[in-house]
Amino acid sequence: MTDERGAVISELLRSHRSIRRFKTDPIEPELIERICADAIQGSSSSGNLNTFALVLTEDPARKAKLCALHYEQPMIRQAPLLITFCADVHRTRRWLTLREARDNFNNLQGFLVAAFDAIILAQSVALACEAHGLGICYLGTTIDAATEIARTLELPETCVPVTSLVVGYPDEAPARRDRLPLAAYLHRERYQPPADADFLDLYAERESKGWQRYQALGPDMAAKMAEHGITSLAQFYTSDLKYAPARCEATSEQFSQLLVEQGYTDRLRGTARRKQG
Repeated sequence: MTDERGAVISELLRSHRSIRRFKTDPIEPELIERICADAIQGSSSSGNLNTFALVLTEDPARKAKLCALHYEQPMIRQAPLLITFCADVHRTRRWLTLREARDNFNNLQGFLVAAFDAIILAQSVALACEAHGLGICYLGTTIDAATEIARTLELPETCVPVTSLVVGYPDEAPARRDRLPLAAYLHRERYQPPADADFLDLYAERESKGWQRYQALGPDMAAKMAEHGITSLAQFYTSDLKYAPARCEATSEQFSQLLVEQGYTDRLRGTARRKQG
């Protein structure tokens, strides 16, 4: 029995794909609630405080507003469901207040624990969706647009969006994305960085396949790469076409300010004041 369950889980993990084209078929409300309930039950949480919140968006008009914040990714309008996962210590702090306990968790540690709780839950929801034949795609743009998402969803103090899932029935069957060889990730007893030559060998297939994939996006992308003098996948990843350092710094600053605005945290508030001064 154990081997059978292990085989099922292994197959589920190996069959993961990020889906970006969805059928318009609605998802039964009972299935959504079952998936969420099972995922919450099956997800580890620090101190069992469960410092997360899920905001389900199905209304087309509300999805359209969020789609605009997520850089107008078409799959958001197309899929029947968007789930925003939030680091939420607001609920816990309200419980503390009502029970006349000392306030806490509106600090950096509280945010980090809540964010990790929310991410753990998001992956459990993703696996549960896939087990029920649904497709999912994570939205990394949640961090970029976190301030406006928080306002749109009317999130209370010390509740901050950290990731989102688009969910629906798949209308495509994309190829599996490559991963680096296991040796690139796995360290025994201590972190053991390989020599440069061995390190580049670990990335050789990724460099080749990734370069081909982005070049295949069309002549416009190839022309833009040439215009920016990009000759490798590594260069592309930190170029202005992908993850430009200046843009990442700006997003980091915006997210830090959002934490301050949402009631996290004295240490960050002091940092913000020093930078302004």
